[in-house]
Amino acid sequence: MALNSQLSTLNSKGDAQASPLALLRRLEWRVRHAVENVLSGEYRSAFRGRGMEFDQVVKYEFGDDVRDIDWNVTARLGEPYRKKFVEEREVTVMLVLEDTPSLQFGSGEQSKREALLELAGLVMLLGAVNRDRVGFLHVKPDGYTLREPVRGRGPILHAAASLLGAPAPSLHPQSSALSPSAIPWRLLSRAAPKHSILIWLGDFAPRPEPDGWAVMRKRYQPMGFRVEDLWERALPEGDAFAAYDPVSGQLVTLENSAAERLAHARWREARDESWRNLFPDTLTRLVVGTDEDRLEALVRFFHARQSRR
Repeated sequence: MALNSQLSTLNSKGDAQASPLALLRRLEWRVRHAVENVLSGEYRSAFRGRGMEFDQVVKYEFGDDVRDIDWNVTARLGEPYRKKFVEEREVTVMLVLEDTPSLQFGSGEQSKREALLELAGLVMLLGAVNRDRVGFLHVKPDGYTLREPVRGRGPILHAAASLLGAPAPSLHPQSSALSPSAIPWRLLSRAAPKHSILIWLGDFAPRPEPDGWAVMRKRYQPMGFRVEDLWERALPEGDAFAAYDPVSGQLVTLENSAAERLAHARWREARDESWRNLFPDTLTRLVVGTDEDRLEALVRFFHARQSRR
């Protein structure tokens, strides 16, 4: 069921403002289950790394890496304790959601925007479960909203709810273009401390590298998350068909001609080249289809990062 459909169902039952929170609480159960049974300490170590200089022994808490448990101290005191290393430091996760009208396209039950918002919500919940600080920058053609990083389940849950409940950009053609310069990178550099995890979510149409991106790559741990519709991967077979283009605001007819398929393949090639230029390392970019399970995709992503370490 699409995210908007879920929210509409919840709205019909009562308080509309509680709808994103209700959805996030359902997602939170899946996140906690994944962290406890699948990810273990991989989410943390995939970002933090493992320090080599021993600092002290502290109580083991949910989400800590089980490999750090000090079994001698645990056996002596009767409850789990773990070793803490000097290299460990608090993680700040900052999401940049580039909310363009093109994300409102969807050939199936769910639009790209709905899938991307769910992905953003899952990332924020992962940060909450792992006791990180989480914030976001929501950028639309007509402006932006900045939520500075917060800590704790309640504050992060409410921040995520405000992001998921934000209205979509207008589909008027004049507001469709969102240039890379529309993202206030300098403002972001003041809101998020150095070495933060920067997760840029968007449609990532072919584009030049934005000004200052090289500096951002050095200052933060940047990653790119993108959602693809099935029709973006391959045009459907068969006769001509009509589709609504949210960028132009028009209904267009595709004849399924050889020329159209060639143009589609060239567009994909240009888009993927731009995508690789922004995120050269394969383990800093994640592409998820609207028909795929977003949490499973995140689990595979963190497994791959941990395997490299």
